Amino acid sequence: MSDQAEKLRKKLKAIESTPAKTIAVVSGKGGVGKSNITVNTAFSLAQKGNKVLIFDFDIGMGNINVLLGVDKKYTISDYIEKDIPINEIIFSGPNNISYISAGNGFSKVLELDHIFVQRLLEELEKLQYQYDFILFDMGAGATTVNLQILLSVDDIFVVTTPEPTSVTDAYSMMKYIVLQSLENNLFLICNRSEKEKEGIITVNRLQTVMKKFLNKDIHILGILPEDSHVRKAVIRQIPFYTEFPHSSISEKLEKMVRNYLGETKYEKQSSQSNPFIRKLRSFFER
Repeated sequence: MSDQAEKLRKKLKAIESTPAKTIAVVSGKGGVGKSNITVNTAFSLAQKGNKVLIFDFDIGMGNINVLLGVDKKYTISDYIEKDIPINEIIFSGPNNISYISAGNGFSKVLELDHIFVQRLLEELEKLQYQYDFILFDMGAGATTVNLQILLSVDDIFVVTTPEPTSVTDAYSMMKYIVLQSLENNLFLICNRSEKEKEGIITVNRLQTVMKKFLNKDIHILGILPEDSHVRKAVIRQIPFYTEFPHSSISEKLEKMVRNYLGETKYEKQSSQSNPFIRKLRSFFER
């Protein structure tokens, strides 16, 4: 009888569970602080009691492990080439944060046979039910797989700086995404702003041109200042959010995350609906 009761409890728990909220963090060019924002956003989410997984998707150039100060023993390449269980390539960092390094593996996904792709998608789906948030730190460039991840996630954080080249590249990235699909939620972040006004002008300009030329509404998520604490934290390989919690950038990032949670009302999908996996499966089964 006790065994039956335990099985029933597990079944009810599975029914009540919901897939993680998926977020892709992207930029039009390198050097804007995208990975740093990914890591520190993850820590802010975890500090609020959420279980967070960072998927380093900057293929060949990933540095999430460096920012976290942990070693990357295996990557997704090892999962693909050596048949290592996916749980063994997930590494636990501090503060209830986990991460996966992409290595060079996902460039090979399109070459995999149907059975392996199905197994990969099934395991990704299982991961979604083990976390509250999964953040994809996307690499530069619009590869086929990168684009499909972007079109499959719930929300996309676009990072820019006030520099004209960064603004232009951010617009190009958003335009590329929107021309593929109007469904994605775009959230704009201006990083490394010397003055608040400079950041406001930057995000307002991008918001205006996106609406005018592409008829797409984008959400202004936050403006993060240029702050020397970021460099100090990177050198120490500790996120600035935890190392310098009272710094200007930590306080602004905290406000940004709270804005996001409030704006989206943290509405995760029901257990019967998992659009992220459904869209990925549709892509790989073409």
